[in-house]
Amino acid sequence: MRIAVVHGPNLDLLGHREPSIYGRTSLADINGQLGELATALGVELEVLQSNAEGDLIDYIHEAAARVDGFLVNAAGLTHTSVALLDALLAVDRPYVEVHLSNPAGRERFRRRSLLAPRARGVVQGFGAESYLLGLRGLVRVVCEGAHEQRGA
Repeated sequence: MRIAVVHGPNLDLLGHREPSIYGRTSLADINGQLGELATALGVELEVLQSNAEGDLIDYIHEAAARVDGFLVNAAGLTHTSVALLDALLAVDRPYVEVHLSNPAGRERFRRRSLLAPRARGVVQGFGAESYLLGLRGLVRVVCEGAHEQRGA
């Protein structure tokens, strides 16, 4: 099984950016924790972070041919990008949305996710642990899907 991890805009600044909201864990630390969990779960990961919406969309299109699902923290694009949602829907792979903070407890404009209604799950508010919980959930979804296909 192969999972793509998609990190959106400004997540490259984790550890320094608004630590009272996002914590002091860096993106490299999160990717390291994900890598360790993936190894324990027998899963391969590929990771992309970009501050450019088009790069994220191009990556989703391209990666879909080789991955079984997407773990997505679209950051600010969560609330604005119909195009990112369309890309995820077009490639027909399950995805789980994750957030370090709890957007529902923040500014009003952050309370609406364009991705969440079609995601297999959403994990938010647990800091870096949100990614790990999301990866576990996504792996389970993909495994259940493969099991259902074999039984069909």
